[in-house]
Amino acid sequence: QLQLVESGGGLVQPGGSLRLSCAASGATLDYYAIGWFRQAPGNEREGVSCISSSGGSTNYADSVKGRFTISRDNAKNTVYLQMNSLKPEDTAVYYCAFRITTIQAMCVMTPNFMDSWGQGTQVTVSS
Repeated sequence: QLQLVESGGGLVQPGGSLRLSCAASGATLDYYAIGWFRQAPGNEREGVSCISSSGGSTNYADSVKGRFTISRDNAKNTVYLQMNSLKPEDTAVYYCAFRITTIQAMCVMTPNFMDSWGQGTQVTVSS
């Protein structure tokens, strides 16, 4: 059973950068599409970015396009989210999640479509 653990969150000033990591254990990532999601207090969980099992397909929420970059290193069993030009509205708990798929191009950014979740990592953007 694949398990995911997020890391890399923290406190950063507006305009700063963070790189989140989603480390997988229990199985290889070869057949898993990965998504990054976030949830701020009082808000629903929303999709931020996703990457297909092959890494060839990615997608981003409009609010983060041009600032965030998702990538995966299947050899290290890890997916990354590089976050640049951070804004206070990016403050949230960030989660990674997986969906099992044999479709190498599938990129899923809808919370209800994911099969399992990590525990989350807090990102706070504040001066």
